[in-house]
Amino acid sequence: MNGWLFYAVTAALNPTLLGATTVMLILDHPKRLLLGYLLGALMTSVTLGLVIVFSLNGHVHTAQHTLSPAFDLALGSILILVACVVRRGGRGEAAERLRERRRKRAKRGPPRWKRTLSQGSARTTFAVGAVLTLPGASYLIGLHKIDEQDASIVVTVGMVLLFNLVMMALLEVPLIGYVIAPDRTPDAVDRFRSWLSRNARHLAFHAALIVGALLIVRGLIYLL
Repeated sequence: MNGWLFYAVTAALNPTLLGATTVMLILDHPKRLLLGYLLGALMTSVTLGLVIVFSLNGHVHTAQHTLSPAFDLALGSILILVACVVRRGGRGEAAERLRERRRKRAKRGPPRWKRTLSQGSARTTFAVGAVLTLPGASYLIGLHKIDEQDASIVVTVGMVLLFNLVMMALLEVPLIGYVIAPDRTPDAVDRFRSWLSRNARHLAFHAALIVGALLIVRGLIYLL
């Protein structure tokens, strides 16, 4: 997998995007809400992506050979640590403390962005998607990887668009399902939501462990 596509996949593992998608899927007219959020998110991420990648203009190539391995090793180490914390959090007193924090958060109610999404307006989800979709670490390093390709303007624009489409897969997959299989998709969404609620911790542990290990290996290969 090309380096920039790898970071597009890691950028897709966004807790805010997952939370927003889950909220919209349980509301009325989820297809309309998902489409609004997707359009708003793409507007922000594609615009920022094009501005950033063309502003680089080849000036980071030398530094990138040093920064990329360091970033891979640092992010990989962080993810391994997260995996250990998640694993430990499912046991004994740590699990009880986590459940207590969740109960306290439940009493306070959901965060403002979740309350805004629950109002059920496609226009609102467009605005929320535009505001919440700001470049993170994986997005920025992915743009550096795209800049390294030294491609033409047309190809570079295509890579930025593809990067963003991969990054928004959590929104796009259910939308495609609602279009091509409108009768079966709601049942599939319900089953996925039930499965996710049962396996969220297990999934988070393995995802962080695997991605973290891959990043560390990648960083070591670059250094050696």
